[in-house]
Amino acid sequence: MSDLDKLLANLAVEQLDKYIFIGKSPRVPRRVFGGQVLAQALNAAIRTVEETDRSPHSMHAYFLRPGDPRRKIVYEVDPIRDGRGFTTRRVVAKQNGRAIFNTSVSFHIDEEGPSHQFSAPQAPDPESLPSDHDDWVRLAELYPERFDKPTSRAIERRSVHRRDHLNPAQDIREPFNGVWMRAEGKLGDDPIEHQTLLAYMSDMTLLGVALNPHPITTRSEHLMFASLDHGLWFHQPFRADEWLYYDQDSPIAMSARGFTRGCFYARDGRLVASVVQEALLRPLPQKA
Repeated sequence: MSDLDKLLANLAVEQLDKYIFIGKSPRVPRRVFGGQVLAQALNAAIRTVEETDRSPHSMHAYFLRPGDPRRKIVYEVDPIRDGRGFTTRRVVAKQNGRAIFNTSVSFHIDEEGPSHQFSAPQAPDPESLPSDHDDWVRLAELYPERFDKPTSRAIERRSVHRRDHLNPAQDIREPFNGVWMRAEGKLGDDPIEHQTLLAYMSDMTLLGVALNPHPITTRSEHLMFASLDHGLWFHQPFRADEWLYYDQDSPIAMSARGFTRGCFYARDGRLVASVVQEALLRPLPQKA
């Protein structure tokens, strides 16, 4: 199996009953990646909606506790509304009988109405940018005591501005960034796969934008960081195996929390999804 096939199999949760699903995690990380739980919960919610005339348009989630990658995650779906135009599902993810995550997902039929969107920002073509994966491999080979080697290349990422993770104090930036992303391989035409994968991708790189104006990164030893809540809106159809530009900013960081926003644009300029997130950014005491 390719890395992409493994990721898709991981995100497509196992259905035990009509509203009960089981998700697994890779054993590599110390805690479950937030994007994985977002994607698995969305996948579970979608599969309980029987009407074929509607698709997810918004998702609002809270990360309650760290997930343990050694244990399965139970996803309990509550079918709280089945209306003529809208359907709503509430999903709670549990480990050891305790909630680690909850979300509400709303589905809507395709309707006609007023339409507009912001123009896509100017950005370098992805082909002109180096691969984030290759850069992490290089850092891991040069500094194995500080950086772990990537274990998967399911998602290709190319950042417009990469922070200097070795010397972040010498690379202070404004709280903006852009990242080209796509699945590393070809997907089918089932929109569930593309929506599930974009939910996974939406938690990538976003938190780091809130650290751009500060002498720390997500690789700094003296920082505890974690996603707290996450909002995701799907605006129009897209393909996750074609380049998507993730335009990101962070208007404020305060009280050990960083607030970030992101917009996914297709290469033809269509705004296909929007994201907001708040994350914990807690400095840790340094050893004397």
